[in-house]
Amino acid sequence: MGKQMTEMLKGTLEGLVLALLAEQPAYGYEITTRLRDHGFADIAEGTIYALLVRIEQKSLVDVEKVPSEKGPPRKVYSLNAQGREELEDFWKTWNFLAKHIEQLNTTTTSNKEN
Repeated sequence: MGKQMTEMLKGTLEGLVLALLAEQPAYGYEITTRLRDHGFADIAEGTIYALLVRIEQKSLVDVEKVPSEKGPPRKVYSLNAQGREELEDFWKTWNFLAKHIEQLNTTTTSNKEN
């Protein structure tokens, strides 16, 4: 993954994780796997765990410790009401940016063709 992609992803990763948790609760490794399944193959597990700590501190998720067959209990994260509001704000912002970036891209691309 290029540096520009990495920088852009940093700003959106929290929203992506919240979106996955809106679908269903999950633990850290499971979230990483689901992101990879959606094409984000280069995301390191450590990045996701650090992000989970932040969203837990921001009270966007509820956490339940669930026994694991191997090792210590797993922390399962589920989106709470505050997290749903944050996700809604994320999608509004994303849609605004995507629309305006696409308009700019279309304008600059058509100017190059002329």
